Amino acid sequence: MTGRLRLGVNIDHVATIRNARGGDHPDPVRAAIMAAEAGADGITAHLREDRRHITDGDIDRLMAEIDLPLNLEMAATEEMLEIALRHRPHAACIVPERREERTTEGGLDAAGQHNHLAYYVEKLVAANIRVSLFIEPSERQLEAALRLRAPVVEFHTGSYAHADGEARSIELKRIADCAALAAKNGIEPHAGHGLTFDNVVPVAAIPQVVELNIGHILIGEAIFTGLEASVRRMRDMMDHAR
Repeated sequence: MTGRLRLGVNIDHVATIRNARGGDHPDPVRAAIMAAEAGADGITAHLREDRRHITDGDIDRLMAEIDLPLNLEMAATEEMLEIALRHRPHAACIVPERREERTTEGGLDAAGQHNHLAYYVEKLVAANIRVSLFIEPSERQLEAALRLRAPVVEFHTGSYAHADGEARSIELKRIADCAALAAKNGIEPHAGHGLTFDNVVPVAAIPQVVELNIGHILIGEAIFTGLEASVRRMRDMMDHAR
């Protein structure tokens, strides 16, 4: 699988900063527009149950004000399904969600939650929303995604990002092997979580991976260099990896 590797920019942490003080600034929709101008191919936003960062109003505005595809990260709940079906974003990525976590830690247990997830996958696909499952890079989880008929999986790269030395090489091979297996079975492989300027290139070089979703490092680096420069730097590194 070849072609331009897509970059989805996650704007959750812009909303986190805004919500820390209240008010309207910084504006995550403005960040989405700037990311688009800097080379992003899509915008990712996670509407959590507790609305700790992205809010319903942000989703309303993102759908109305940006031209890029919106990837709505969501838990498999009736509330989130209703929101997704009402807005009809380009994509919905089903992720695990626990209130006590700071950020999404670990992939969805698609294998253990098959019966629960099947309903949500079916409803989203029927609405012409591209469904992805945020899973660990493992054959068991990938086989579950195949049984669920999910057109896309996003491999959780946290274990790779947090590993060093030989352990990182092992994690990278897991991602590469699962990406190849996904593509072989007609599932589009994406990747994300914990990717930075220091570790993104080996993942970006995996030929079957079609899209990377990256947020925290881009928003953090934007404090020092500006958001457009941060996104452009990541875009350049991804392009050179291919």
